[in-house]
Parts: sequence; structure tokens; C-alpha cells
Amino acid sequence: MTLEHRRAIFLQEIGVGAVWVRRDTAHSGQTADIDRVTDTINAASCATQSQTVTPGAVNPSATLPAPTGASQTSTDAAWDELPLATDPATLPSAAEIALMDWPQLQAAVSACRGCDLCQKRSQTVFGSGDRQAKWLFVGEGPGRTEDQQGAPFVGTAGKLLDAMLSALNLQRDANVYLSNVVKCRSTDAHGADHAPSPQQIAVCKPYLERQIALLQPTVIVALGKTAAQALLGCDPSTSLSSLRGQLHRAHQCPTVVTYHPAYLLRKPIAKREAWDDLCLALRTYADQTANPSAE
Repeated sequence: MTLEHRRAIFLQEIGVGAVWVRRDTAHSGQTADIDRVTDTINAASCATQSQTVTPGAVNPSATLPAPTGASQTSTDAAWDELPLATDPATLPSAAEIALMDWPQLQAAVSACRGCDLCQKRSQTVFGSGDRQAKWLFVGEGPGRTEDQQGAPFVGTAGKLLDAMLSALNLQRDANVYLSNVVKCRSTDAHGADHAPSPQQIAVCKPYLERQIALLQPTVIVALGKTAAQALLGCDPSTSLSSLRGQLHRAHQCPTVVTYHPAYLLRKPIAKREAWDDLCLALRTYADQTANPSAE
């Protein structure tokens, strides 16, 4: 399947269509930008095949702006100081989690009873994909289908995510790792999916941080408001729109914020903006891959 075919499938899937640039802006740089993205995909693919980027070689801080919004240090402290409904007998410390390898980390997540989400879960959803991946996509948390199957992004929203990956010339389990901010399904009083609370996010935070440390990704894509706020340490009142369209850094890694696929299914009008975000992520990946040791 050619690259253009992949991109056409994605654009059709998300309802944008093969050509969506307004005619009156066709020469304003938007068309050139899309062409540049195509070239970037090819360049990134070639670079990936011709060289191996080691975790130590990636320098995400190069030429990247500082995170926007509130201070990273102060917001991290705010999350850490939240009262937690934990069971100290079964919850490893953040310091212990920071030393775990993949099998140990997955076992710790499976046994975790650090917050009330463990009470109604069918199983934990640790994450899935290539454990040497340079692309990390982080969502909010597992939904009903994910809770039943024990894997992230396996429902309808997951199919849309697959189309998004295809547009980037990516696929699951091949240079891609999928994870969530929390590893158990969060529901409301009626059993419907619900955003996790700050306390629940704080309990799971060390697990996600360790996944990032083990992966050493080149680019992180935060899918949705909850993922963006948790990764960037933003105040919970920070809007998604204020975080989009710019590069951030989460754990010293370039991070792009976009909409969660589930939101795109509910709000199709946002799909074009999601495509812009993917273009930004792709250019960032290509830049980092082409210049892994840039200062």
C-alpha cells in the first residue's frame, strides 16, 4: 500500500476527504505543508531503516519551547500531595517502581490496589505494542471493551486510532506503544465510562512514568485532555485547545497534544484539527530522528 493510499484511507475514515484545503488558501502555505509532511514520512522511514536511535542519543530538549501553562515543578507537587485512597501493603513506592523492568512493572500493575478503581475492574490494562518503540500514544484510561479484553484501544475508537497510525505510516506493535494514564476502567455511579479523578491519576502516575523511562520514546502523542494534563503536569482547569498546536515536553520528550479518538467520533468537526496535530508530531519525529544528537 502506497503512502498516498494510506493517507487517503485515513482522511476518508475521519470524514475529511481526499482534498480539504480551502481554495482561497491553496497558495498560503497549507498545501506546501501537507506536501512537506509526505516528504517527512519518507525521510523518517528512511532514517529509521538506516540508523538505530539509541535511548541515550535522543535529545528531546533541542530547540523545543518550554512547557506552557503553570510551572512543571509546582503542578507536579500539587498532584503528588493529593490524598490517596491507597493500600500501603500492596502499593510499591514510586522509588521501587522506578527500578522495575518490564515484567516487574506489568506484574505490579496487575496486583495494584492503590485506589478504588481496582474494585470494579475486570482486569488491568497495562499497555501494548513494541517495547522498543519510538512513538508513544497515551490515552485517558480503558473503556468497557478494553476492560474486558485487557488491551488498550480495542473498541470503535481504537479503529479510528488505527487509521490515524496508518496516516503516519505506522501500525500497532511496530515502532508504536499504546498506553493510558490509568490502568483500570473508571466509571460513574451508573457504570458508564468516566474521566479518572486526580487522586486516581496520581496513584497510576509512577507506572506511566516508568513506561516512558523504559521506552525512551522520540515523540509522545497525548490523546485527550486527561492524558495531556497528566503528562504535562497542567492544572486540571487547563483546556485542551490551549495545549494544541505547539510542542511541549513531558519527561524530557517532545510531546504533541491532540484529541482522543473517542472525542473525534463524537465531534467530527475536530478531525481536521487532529490531522494538523498528526502533521506536527510527524515533523517532530523526523527532526529528532534526523538529528538525534542536536544540541
